[in-house]
Amino acid sequence: MPRVPAVTERDAGPVGRLVYRMARRRFGDVPEPFAVARHHRKLFWAGLVSELAYEKASTVLPAPVRELAVYRTATQVGCSWCVDFGTMLQRLEGLDVDRLRHIDSYAADPLYSRQERLAIAYADAMTATPTTVTDDQVAGLEREFGRAGLVELTHAIALENMRARSNHALGITDQGFDAACEVRLNSP
Repeated sequence: MPRVPAVTERDAGPVGRLVYRMARRRFGDVPEPFAVARHHRKLFWAGLVSELAYEKASTVLPAPVRELAVYRTATQVGCSWCVDFGTMLQRLEGLDVDRLRHIDSYAADPLYSRQERLAIAYADAMTATPTTVTDDQVAGLEREFGRAGLVELTHAIALENMRARSNHALGITDQGFDAACEVRLNSP
């Protein structure tokens, strides 16, 4: 149970109820971080609009590269909700979620492409405290993905750090969106 209870559908207001129904239709349930954010209506709307805009704008990187970097960030922060939800999103996009159980050995595992390895290493470096990103790493990513791709990757990882750290602080844990999320959480 989260440290701050979710706003119930009954208490979400008429427009909030409509948005909850749309979320339930899209994801099968109302995402708990979404319902907790409803306590602050202006931030709820700001978050909703920014997430939709980010989703539409993220078109430069190949989806597997972006999604693996986001997934890795969630695992590094320890956000079980993000791992659960992210696994579901990858599955719905037709990505190979079975290989997520090997993400800890990404550097040498042939399941991961060179681009994916670069993105996962960058997620690790950005998520470390303090960050361990180097000039050489950024230059290599820019060569691989172009400037726009580098900015998109950086934004994706930074955004997931914010989501994961917020969920972790608020005690929001996995919601059961995807059983495959247990793969990562049970790995060595």
